[in-house]
Amino acid sequence: MNTQRILGIVLLVAGLILVVVGMNASDSLADRTSNFFTGQFTDSTMWYLFGGIASGGAGLLLLLAGRGGPKG
Repeated sequence: MNTQRILGIVLLVAGLILVVVGMNASDSLADRTSNFFTGQFTDSTMWYLFGGIASGGAGLLLLLAGRGGPKG
């Protein structure tokens, strides 16, 4: 297994973990209160969600890019 594929798997797993943490954080009392008054989630929740999506997307791209190309 090459380094690119390992890094892709690590980023994909980290992205999934960050999205799950962000989804759990969105159910907190502070986030619900912020969402009620401002219509938005807190900054930390948004960072978890955006970071998870970006990390997962980068990991998926690395995994897909690692499939092609010359063997050797």
